[in-house]
Amino acid sequence: MTERISLGQLYPNAVSPASARRTPVQQPVSNPGNPTFHKLLQEQFVRFSHHAEVRLKERGIQFKPEQLDNLSKAIDKVAAKGAKDALMVLGGNALIVNVPNRTVVTALDGNAMNDHVFTQIDSAIIIS
Repeated sequence: MTERISLGQLYPNAVSPASARRTPVQQPVSNPGNPTFHKLLQEQFVRFSHHAEVRLKERGIQFKPEQLDNLSKAIDKVAAKGAKDALMVLGGNALIVNVPNRTVVTALDGNAMNDHVFTQIDSAIIIS
């Protein structure tokens, strides 16, 4: 008696609970010449990780809309060079950015940058 019995053999008309919960996810059809709205939205904005948001609040760092626009353009520049994790200096503050995700991982103000060693970055850019 080493036969394996599956749920389908015991109850042929039953639907398994796992398959009942899953709904098929339809991927949006994208044309090469016409990118989807979601993709455009992701490419244009800069996201901040929870850690970075906490650091910004702790250190009193605030960015103006034009600074965020400059940051987005800088991310585009380093992405074109193939960067993965970049140090970006903007307005006397340092940001570590995960370039493929367009996400600021952490932020340091001028005081925190003194004698600080930046590791696990592959590029750096100073944004004016």
